[in-house]
Amino acid sequence: MPSGDQDVARERRVVTVVAAVQFVNVLDFVIVMPMGPDFAKGLDIPVSTIGVVGGSYTLAAAVAGVIGSTFLDRFDRRKALAVCMAGLVVATASAGLATGLWSLVLARVLAGMFGGPATSIAVAAVTDTVPPKRRGRAMGSVMAAFSVASVVGVPIGLELARRFGWRVPFFSVAALGAVVTSAALWLMPSMSGHLLAFARAGSMRVMPSWGQKLKQLFLAPVSDPLARLSLLVTFLTTVGVFLIVPNIAAFVQYNRGYPRDELGLLYLVGGCFSFVAMKTSGKLVDRFGATPMVVVGSGLHVFALWVGFIHPSSSIGVMVFFVAYMLSGSVRMVPNGSLSTRVPAPDQRARFMSAQSAVQHTGSALGAMCSSVVLQTLPSGALARMAWIAWGALALALSIPLLVARLEGGVRRREVCRAETQSA
Repeated sequence: MPSGDQDVARERRVVTVVAAVQFVNVLDFVIVMPMGPDFAKGLDIPVSTIGVVGGSYTLAAAVAGVIGSTFLDRFDRRKALAVCMAGLVVATASAGLATGLWSLVLARVLAGMFGGPATSIAVAAVTDTVPPKRRGRAMGSVMAAFSVASVVGVPIGLELARRFGWRVPFFSVAALGAVVTSAALWLMPSMSGHLLAFARAGSMRVMPSWGQKLKQLFLAPVSDPLARLSLLVTFLTTVGVFLIVPNIAAFVQYNRGYPRDELGLLYLVGGCFSFVAMKTSGKLVDRFGATPMVVVGSGLHVFALWVGFIHPSSSIGVMVFFVAYMLSGSVRMVPNGSLSTRVPAPDQRARFMSAQSAVQHTGSALGAMCSSVVLQTLPSGALARMAWIAWGALALALSIPLLVARLEGGVRRREVCRAETQSA
């Protein structure tokens, strides 16, 4: 086989394995919150504590991601990915064996500790393997795994929980993760080319200390005012979303009387609309810019919060406000993500994205934990004070367009200045 064909075949194997890793990783995360009422009932814990379970994963992933950035580059990508995936498999299976709230939280903390670094290593493997001219298509395949996990994985997991009990989806994801881990060891080549830089330097001792690497990770990106503003937008958006998301499944069942048997259909329809909106939003952002799309998404978000949680109306069905809420997330996510990639300078892009990931996970954990503190579980299983956290999410949603408009204006002015400097 010619060298070029061998390279392409190698790239395809790596991308396929990484997409499978991302599918398992995302599924392991997104499946937990919709199943919240099921495991809350099975473990006899209040449904208001679902946010603690969801937030424990994201907080652990944030911490592990930051710590992992200081040493994971010292290892072969294939071996490091296999270790992280093996840890995720064990942690997910442990969640299925939980006997109470804190054993479940501990299992989710362990899952976050391994799942967070697994994502970073997987993306690094694609970057190391696929040249820039083909990297966009490769990353598109990897990102598709996120959509498939959300649109297909959640309804299937909910149906498994309904038919066989809440523990079965955890065991199923763990079994799938074990298969993917084996495939990674079998299909992926050894990936240690990045270690040559350390060898050329003469010794591993020339690597920066943990303190130096953490300083490079956070202080360099946030030294730029626009980077700080972008991270603030990410943080506030994520907090607002995770005030609501961990509690939706319980709210629609116990507060709005939505049938448990149809919960999978609810997530399937919402996920399909969200997927289409994500594709369409990308084209509209290129045409109109980020700010108008964020305004539209925020307006839709406020509508869903108002009619769904603050002033629920029987005339507006659960499917309507749920789909509106899911759509608003996609319509805001795409312009925010697109704009954030224009903020950092090329030499700070990787560090900025790492900092953004840590901020995003931290915001997710904070929102989920805050909702658990505020909410109360009534004897009927309904959630009291849901309107309180919805008001908080609404206030955050209204602040986002103003911040995005300021951020986009600053980014455009900077890009014009750079273009004028280069042409001079």
